[in-house]
Amino acid sequence: MRKLKIGIVGTGAITGKHADAISEIENAELVALCSSSSERAKAAKEKFGIDTYSDLSAFLTHPELDIVCICTASGHHMEAGLLAAKAGKHLLIEKPIEINLNRADQLIDACEENGVRLGVIFQNRFSADYLKLKAAVREGKFGKLLMGNAHVNWYRAPEYYSNSPWKGTLEGDGGGAFMNQGIHTFDLLLDIMGEVKSVFAKVKTALHPIEGEDLGAALVTFENKALGNITASTALYPGLPERLEIFGKNGSAVLEAGKLIHWSVQGEQSEPIIADTNTGSGAADPMAIGHALHKAQWEHYLNAIEKNEPVLVEGKMARKSVELIRAIYRSSELEKEVELPFLDHI
Repeated sequence: MRKLKIGIVGTGAITGKHADAISEIENAELVALCSSSSERAKAAKEKFGIDTYSDLSAFLTHPELDIVCICTASGHHMEAGLLAAKAGKHLLIEKPIEINLNRADQLIDACEENGVRLGVIFQNRFSADYLKLKAAVREGKFGKLLMGNAHVNWYRAPEYYSNSPWKGTLEGDGGGAFMNQGIHTFDLLLDIMGEVKSVFAKVKTALHPIEGEDLGAALVTFENKALGNITASTALYPGLPERLEIFGKNGSAVLEAGKLIHWSVQGEQSEPIIADTNTGSGAADPMAIGHALHKAQWEHYLNAIEKNEPVLVEGKMARKSVELIRAIYRSSELEKEVELPFLDHI
């Protein structure tokens, strides 16, 4: 079996999750790492025992490199991604694809123009319980969808922001609780509920001394005429597990921290819920998650490349959550409802 050779740009905490996932996949091998800091590159070499670089152009000339995984600050995805695409490398990018639509579109276009596969990490799409919920909705088990809610009411200690040069900044993070923490659950909401028609929102910075928001709420109207409530925060102590709530005419289901905690369908006897235990919640600790779902997404992505099949979370799909969040920010700024499709003003 041919092994696809992978390099990661960025050496922060999430890189370890990807390295652990890749190490357990038979047809994958991590061969190189790149950091913007020579000191961090040196430390990564000692930790992982592979080739490390502090120059992106040199990294991209690694003779075995097939795939580049980008794990830098969210607002720095585009520059590394454009260079990798032009070098003919397939791309798997940590969420969000980028921090605004213009930058996201440049990445999508570059991958299409250079014939490389673009995927974006939304590993919660691969949770067994989420897949069960999605299949039930697609089969019409809950009937016509009436409401879909996403709540990411988390907490972050002051050190989370003070120890990072980019978290909570507009340039590096693109915002705060919505763009960084909430986006995973918002992606699931959009995958279930479909296209958004409009949003009315308010975000604010209530606790942390950051540029982005640490508290916000939004009312969403979907194209299918269903409604949705969205909340996100990093200021709500002690931090509650994220929730996805789906309500239809004939039933409802709730995911909490990726696990089904409620399932009810009219006319059917309630079945016992056997929750997927390979998940975790970053409600108070961003690294309180395993790497099993990252591994599942990596396996899907590698298989798509090998068999020339569609990538589940490709660029245009990943763009949808960024569009929603950018519209939320704009609605809060204008203090009025904003319609989608949304044209980013940046």
